[in-house]
Amino acid sequence: MTIALADRVEVVNFGCRLNIAEGEAVRAAAKAAGARDTIVFNSCAVTDEAVRQARQAVRRALRDRPGAEVVVTGCAAELERDAFAAMGARVVSNDAKGLTESYQPTVSPRRRGPISGGLQFEPAGDGPLPSQGHGAPYTPALSGSDHARAFLGVQTGCSHSCTFCATVLARGTARSATTEAVLDAARTAIDRGQREIILTGVDLASYGDDSGTSLAALVEALLTLPVERLRLSSLDPNRIDDALFALLTEEVRVMPHVHLSLQAGDDMVLTRMKRRHRRADAVRLTERLRAARPDIAIGADLIAGFPTEDDTMFAHSMALIDDCDIVFGHIFPYSPRAGTPAARMPQVGRSIARERAAKLREANARRRAAWLDAQVGRTASMLVERDGLTGHAENFAALTLATPAEPGSILPVRLTAREGDRMLAA
Repeated sequence: MTIALADRVEVVNFGCRLNIAEGEAVRAAAKAAGARDTIVFNSCAVTDEAVRQARQAVRRALRDRPGAEVVVTGCAAELERDAFAAMGARVVSNDAKGLTESYQPTVSPRRRGPISGGLQFEPAGDGPLPSQGHGAPYTPALSGSDHARAFLGVQTGCSHSCTFCATVLARGTARSATTEAVLDAARTAIDRGQREIILTGVDLASYGDDSGTSLAALVEALLTLPVERLRLSSLDPNRIDDALFALLTEEVRVMPHVHLSLQAGDDMVLTRMKRRHRRADAVRLTERLRAARPDIAIGADLIAGFPTEDDTMFAHSMALIDDCDIVFGHIFPYSPRAGTPAARMPQVGRSIARERAAKLREANARRRAAWLDAQVGRTASMLVERDGLTGHAENFAALTLATPAEPGSILPVRLTAREGDRMLAA
């Protein structure tokens, strides 16, 4: 049955997997509040381009849907609430995005001010950030059933002070969901037929720091459930302890795929970022991972053009792609974020940052193509997406079937050829 536009609540998620998971809570809260003809933009602020895209989308919605209520939440809304409110959008803070009362029709559309409750503090220069937003444990965020994989947010915020990061200003310090709450959410995903769960968070590896547990302990608890495939999103390399390393390399239900928050391949840049690892640590960790589990695929976040980065420093980041065998690169040019220490450092210029990011992406594409070419002729276990044709192997290689299969099924396939960034499977 077609839903009338006037009855529709539309949620548009930008950015990270945590936003994808939280988007479902946003949708549920808006519907519970009786919202109608409402579009909610769940924004991202990791780069100025992400903020620009959010502004553009909001302006377009305000222009094209004059009778609708336009709501902005997420990290960009947290940092630029006054600007979005001035456009005529309703602004809901990150901490309030999953609350029914945030979407109550209390006043006429386009005349609503920001919903308070956001986190307000000055960024720390060194060391961990002061405690913010610890009133209650984080409520797990579970994505909808529109994907065969379920994104399960288990923590939010970050208690570190990386000099380039504005996300911590928008989300506060690290807060974790309780283990039982996470298990309940995982049971929901399993009951509705989702056979892979991806754990996500702002600083996933810090899970449990505020409650005396750990990410490894959470993974072990989840493996007591009939979870068929468990995947972890981005991890701080400095926080992969022996217990987590063993799960990543020895547990067959934990997928052979790890994404590391590396950010740079030069020690001076890492120091100025206030990262907690050095280049040699990253190389040594990836070597250990590949030695213990040869089929593991490595992904990484990399920033190009960080303040003060010269050609030699950049060359060290370029070389890191090969030295760490990075096949899934999340690469973006540095952009200064207001309120962060890096924004006050000598800048290299946006055109240089963009050029260096393009070179990193080219190098990563070559590495990924060679890795995919080496997969030809191998067998894999494919989780079939809802379209019946696409999906992912255990190592996160993107696959396309020659003939449709049952959506949500896991089936053995043979990888026959590479087609761009995907593998053909039969």
